[in-house]
Amino acid sequence: MSGAMSSINRAAIPLLFEDNDYDPLLQWIGDRKLVLIGEASHGTHDFYRERALITRRLIEEKGFSAVAIEGDWPDTSRVHSFLQGGSCDKDARAALNDFRRFPAWMWRNIDVLAFIDWLSEFNRGKTDRNRVGFYGLDLYSMHTAMQKVLEYLDSADPEAAKRARSRYACFDHFGEDTQAYGYAAAFGLTEDCEQEVVAQLIEMRRWTLDRTSRHGSVAPDDYLFAEQNARLVQNAERYYRSMFAGRAESWNVRDEHMAETLLWLSQYVPGGKVVVWAHNSHLGDARATEMALHGEHNLGQLMREHDADDVFLIGFTTYSGEVTAASQWDGPAERKIVRPALKGSFEALFHETGISGFLLSLHDEHVSRLLDEPHLERAIGVIYRPETERVSHYFHSRLSRQFDAVIHMDRTMALIPFELASRSETGEVPETYPFAL
Repeated sequence: MSGAMSSINRAAIPLLFEDNDYDPLLQWIGDRKLVLIGEASHGTHDFYRERALITRRLIEEKGFSAVAIEGDWPDTSRVHSFLQGGSCDKDARAALNDFRRFPAWMWRNIDVLAFIDWLSEFNRGKTDRNRVGFYGLDLYSMHTAMQKVLEYLDSADPEAAKRARSRYACFDHFGEDTQAYGYAAAFGLTEDCEQEVVAQLIEMRRWTLDRTSRHGSVAPDDYLFAEQNARLVQNAERYYRSMFAGRAESWNVRDEHMAETLLWLSQYVPGGKVVVWAHNSHLGDARATEMALHGEHNLGQLMREHDADDVFLIGFTTYSGEVTAASQWDGPAERKIVRPALKGSFEALFHETGISGFLLSLHDEHVSRLLDEPHLERAIGVIYRPETERVSHYFHSRLSRQFDAVIHMDRTMALIPFELASRSETGEVPETYPFAL
């Protein structure tokens, strides 16, 4: 065995898939308040299961009070309400019913259900401030967010609701077709709605400050959800205009929104400790990948730039197995065979260890130096096309700079969705459009 492989084998901590597997990981995390846990695909059971296990320990042992996911804020609000005891949903599966747009299986699956069940039981009997929250970082549901803003203001301040309706009427010519709006605004075929959505967010902030000064406080979740939905509308409007300016600009707008939302959450939730669930491509530092060459940054990079000492990034890899993915946009979920990783990839390198699953610190001196050399890395989003795998699903990266730790699972299984198809109920762009991540 080469010296390089010896270094990896020596540093790798084998996983037996038991709770105490992650004792070293919790020691490495220490007192950090933001732990970002990735996945190499959106449809792998093993990634979801282990991510949930790590999150449970962070909640129980380190006082983390929020889970933020690569999902839309309005969709997660229903789950959050259920977890806080303020929902009419009878169980966790019903609370997940707002995740209906493609790809619904990302969150409507057996592994997420098991975690929400556990979280509901954990929150039972606790006071409001001691309950763990569940939040979305993404920005696709622009029209749903507008509706939520209006619903809130209709009950809280009808006059403010009238002004909000007048501003949001800017989008009326396009119904809920956000792609049509983005195209028309980007190419000057219509006036954009930027001023209107910015004005609405500013008024929401002023309204909250005024209510707070006059009444002493605003109901926490009411404040959080109303202002965040207005923020989502502002950033989503910018995102849909940027889609036609090229991948880099729209990608950056999306991840900047995620970063803004995460920082806001960290200031709001008790203790400021948040676990994030998203794809490796969002959480691994973009500066260590080809993304940087294309002018792209991401959530992991932005968090490190904000405060590197308070952030811990965890990536997942796999060599082969199965994955739940679609063959095309809005296609049904399929169980697909994941081809053995390409030669020259980190996944192939880890396969050579002969260890079925292991945890690896990327701060180990010898490992860090070895994995600082560029290798291929695989990323499977909601679409998997094995026939074009090298072009569609691989990029070069320096793993030791991309993450703080990596979890390799040599052969993985597909997650089990509630249903095989997602509904396209609105004209809003399918989640992860057009980049599959």
